[in-house]
Amino acid sequence: MTPSISQSDTVILTRGLERSFTMGDSVIRALSGVDLTIRRGEYVAIMGPSGSGKSTLMNIIGCLDQPDAGEYWLNGTLVSNLGDADLAAVRNREIGFVFQTFNLLNRADALHNVELPLIYSGVPRRERVARATETLLQVGLGDRMHHRPSELSGGQRQRVAVARALVTRPSLLLADEPTGALDSTTAREIMGLFAELHAQGNTLVVVTHDAGVAAEAHRTVRLRDGRIESDTQNAEKATA
Repeated sequence: MTPSISQSDTVILTRGLERSFTMGDSVIRALSGVDLTIRRGEYVAIMGPSGSGKSTLMNIIGCLDQPDAGEYWLNGTLVSNLGDADLAAVRNREIGFVFQTFNLLNRADALHNVELPLIYSGVPRRERVARATETLLQVGLGDRMHHRPSELSGGQRQRVAVARALVTRPSLLLADEPTGALDSTTAREIMGLFAELHAQGNTLVVVTHDAGVAAEAHRTVRLRDGRIESDTQNAEKATA
């Protein structure tokens, strides 16, 4: 049954998510009945100590894993019961990933790195070059698009990674510890970029252990022992 909540306003909707893993003779319950709603245009941080379930939740939200029980709706599509091929198609269409380690091709310039998701999607060359160029301009790298990763600073490499995540025009930008490999000055630069992207209407979910990074979001969801311990608005950001 389709949830009663307005689908047009909702990007992520989970109900009763359960996920367990077997380790030797033990069964580890990573998620125990997680209910979460993230609306279009929200900027949400997901936090929790090691073993809290935040990485498992991120993998399910990112369509990299499936729950053992419960439902997950992504942009109006029930994805928790899809097969691997359909799940991959939804993931490629709906989600832009930003990783801690950038995951760029060292021999390719910034433009080609950003083009890659469009190449995999079969977008014609002229269109993908135009979209990759537009997206690099959006993240402030118009003068660096023909530089390789080795010729870029850490912050610039992360901006390329953000552009690559945005170029498919996804419903959701999902970032996993996006400042973990950066110094504090560059981390603030990237968080400033995320604030700009949010102001442009993008939906952002940042998974982090860093309270400073979480404080930049407008809402923080904290997990503990596979359950949501708290879900709070950042009053300062919400009124900014």
